[in-house]
Amino acid sequence: MSGNNVLIPPAEEVQGPGNYAHNRYKASDQDAATQVRLAIVHDYLLQMGGAERVVAAMAQAFPSAPIYTSATDDSRLLTEFIGKKIRNTWMHSLPGIRKHFKKYFPIYPFAFRSLPPVKADVVWISSSGFAKWIRVANSSKTICYCHTPPRFFWDSDLYLNGEIRNSLIRESAKTLLSLLREWDFDCAQRIDRFIANSRCVQERIWRCYRRPSAVIHPPVNVDRFSISTPSGDYHLVLSRLVGYKRIDLAVHAFNRLRKKLVIIGDGPDRARLESLAGPTISFLGTVGDADVKKYLEGCQGLIFPGLEDFGIAPVEAQAAGKPVVAFAGGGALETVEAEITGVLFPEQKVEALVEAILRSQRIRWCPETILANALKFSRETFVEKTQVLIKTVDQEPRRRTISTEHEVVKPARESYGV
Repeated sequence: MSGNNVLIPPAEEVQGPGNYAHNRYKASDQDAATQVRLAIVHDYLLQMGGAERVVAAMAQAFPSAPIYTSATDDSRLLTEFIGKKIRNTWMHSLPGIRKHFKKYFPIYPFAFRSLPPVKADVVWISSSGFAKWIRVANSSKTICYCHTPPRFFWDSDLYLNGEIRNSLIRESAKTLLSLLREWDFDCAQRIDRFIANSRCVQERIWRCYRRPSAVIHPPVNVDRFSISTPSGDYHLVLSRLVGYKRIDLAVHAFNRLRKKLVIIGDGPDRARLESLAGPTISFLGTVGDADVKKYLEGCQGLIFPGLEDFGIAPVEAQAAGKPVVAFAGGGALETVEAEITGVLFPEQKVEALVEAILRSQRIRWCPETILANALKFSRETFVEKTQVLIKTVDQEPRRRTISTEHEVVKPARESYGV
């Protein structure tokens, strides 16, 4: 079994006690699994994106668990991290680390390996990079919550072309990445359990590491939104403004429809998008949580034209009872129920998006039904499933050798295509 024609093992399901829909379990009252000593590991706490919000949910659910990471920007920490035991590597003191952390990628492995072995019953590792390279005690079990296999290893051409302009340096970096990719593969074989944040990431884990995984979707703070009627006269985009998000499709579609579109978010693609936008489209830039809540609760629906591994914004929109118009790929296939909580369009083309928007306006949506779907992705659901998994892994034997249950091959040289 090699190349791209691989069979992915059937999805494992992580079950748990109680009603996943929304049982109001308050993880912050006590550790979710008090009898298990837990440690948390994350790549870095230098930007507060979706991955960091997953770690924040874990820090809140397991308040006594120490957090190991390469470096931290204390000025940007989410409130859930305040007062927690955060242990950084020596990279924390490097000049420019907070602004140029991506340029330090060759040394992250050595920083994590320099830490003493983590001693805990279970080590929960959140990673899209190097965190799984950390050393653990012989008696410790490991769970890797994988946001994606590292793109700089497994799609290195795309990554390097975007990060390094000098062709000579880029070729040198490619050689180094090839060696690190082999090491990354080996580190992945020592993980006891892999958890994917979505089914498309589950597929990548198998293609890159030949490891089966279960899916636990990221936690979304659905409680902060309310159903508001009537809706306003605008649709909403809530996204970083970068090319692969395909916000240009939304701009062109609403230019053609001559309908109002509000775009919240900022990024390197903003100037280009503004140059394309007609008079019915407004850009608000980065706004606070209160404004995000106001605009989501007041919109007619969310426009989500990109291909994402998961995508938190569609779940937040549904938590406000709003339908989502999304490209039928990636995480949207897991978070949006076609014709029930939103409309999925089959191609990333303006015509397909326009047709989906018009169809969305013809459907009589039920906000309560839309909300019910969002509740499946709540923090409570995430914590319950993770609690069950931690207890299960704690009782299993340690994975000490590469399993022969599935054929294991060295990592392929070609991109896995993100």
